Amino acid sequence: MPKPVVVAEVVRSGFVEGHHHGSVVALDVHGAVDWSLGDVTGPVLPRSCNKPLQAVAMVEAGLDLPPELLALACASHSGEAFHVEGVRRILASVGLAEDALQTPEDFPLEDAERDAVLRAGGEKSRILMNCSGKHAAMLATCVVNGWDTADYLAPGHPLQVAIAATFARLTGDPVAVTAVDGCGAPLLSASLVGLATGFRSLARASAGAERRVADAIRRHPEWVSGTRRDERTLLTALPGSVGKMGAESCFALALADGRAFALKVDDGAMRAWPVVLVAALQRAGISDPAVAGVGRSPLLGGAVEVGEIRATL
Repeated sequence: MPKPVVVAEVVRSGFVEGHHHGSVVALDVHGAVDWSLGDVTGPVLPRSCNKPLQAVAMVEAGLDLPPELLALACASHSGEAFHVEGVRRILASVGLAEDALQTPEDFPLEDAERDAVLRAGGEKSRILMNCSGKHAAMLATCVVNGWDTADYLAPGHPLQVAIAATFARLTGDPVAVTAVDGCGAPLLSASLVGLATGFRSLARASAGAERRVADAIRRHPEWVSGTRRDERTLLTALPGSVGKMGAESCFALALADGRAFALKVDDGAMRAWPVVLVAALQRAGISDPAVAGVGRSPLLGGAVEVGEIRATL
């Protein structure tokens, strides 16, 4: 492993009290590496950053959803009412009920939605889990193809074999590691260069499954995350872009002109990825105020701002 690289520092009252290490890569308009920090060629587990690439494989296998539901298939959704109803629509379209989902029972990802469920006396459920859109799409793909839905998460299932093949093609990386994601689905490794390359292929596609997935994300960013999420702010502020957050502080983003970025913060701190990503975009000459606002991560002392998480790119 290369020596860890500091990508952000924790500054309180002018004193650097901690650091976030990680890796970042930026591709130019031609898809070549423009600059990088850390290890960008070794395998990482991109977590939910993989979802748009998985969705491409499902569309190639015959999944046919309206754009907002295809965006939901790519989502780590907040658990807002329209997300939950959208998952039900996907399942109903192929004659399945909620109990077909094999997501773990969970509360909504976003605090406000979780609190609303608790106030109403609700409990954890499979459909509230943030990956339920992806799982519903996986089940729908199985039904379309006549594949068994009972073991759709098994790595050797035809669905997962097809996803792995498409994922490797889009990233240009062999799948070095197949792990188990938090939702129970197979989790495929890629390098940061490969991840950025895969997203660039979506952003630059003119037709086919890649274009359908890209357009769904562009038109319905609130379905990919939520109405109050940083991801929606970024995609709205960057017309034509395609991006996705992943757990353990991963992010991948491709711009309409072919430039692309991927990052991983080693300690998994979710507070760090927006700071690092916005710094990478600023290095690329993108200084939109809405984008800059996503990169603000203030530190408080006595309810007063006394510092910040600051990128070191």
